[in-house]
Amino acid sequence: MDLKLEVLVIPVSDVDKAKAFYEQLGFRLDADYPVGDSFRVVQVTPPGSEASIIFGNGVSAGEPGSAQSLHLVVTDIEAAREELLARGAEVSEIWHDADGVFHHSGEANRVSGLHPERASYGSFASFSDPDGNGWTIQEVVTRAPGR
Repeated sequence: MDLKLEVLVIPVSDVDKAKAFYEQLGFRLDADYPVGDSFRVVQVTPPGSEASIIFGNGVSAGEPGSAQSLHLVVTDIEAAREELLARGAEVSEIWHDADGVFHHSGEANRVSGLHPERASYGSFASFSDPDGNGWTIQEVVTRAPGR
């Protein structure tokens, strides 16, 4: 049985501001369904992704900005970072984790620059949406076996 990740719900405080931000980054607008004043569903999809994000009014009990470490995988982190910057995102410098396995929460163990061997899964950059929901860009050129 396949279990495919389809949608992540993120909490935002201002639906229109979040919608404009994600569209500016190049996310495709899939749906914007207002159902009265207290319920609205907006779905956007990152370029090339099969999974989407949903935000809106009445769709999440989470505090705006509480979604963290949402990963966007790219094959060229330098090009992706430059494109996001050009689209108005405030993207961190590229970094890697000192332990080289994954990355610690927050900014712990960050080392400036690309992974020394430019290993897949090893280089990162990060940005946040207007509410502080945190996104991590991760470079993956060659997938691990079985993925």
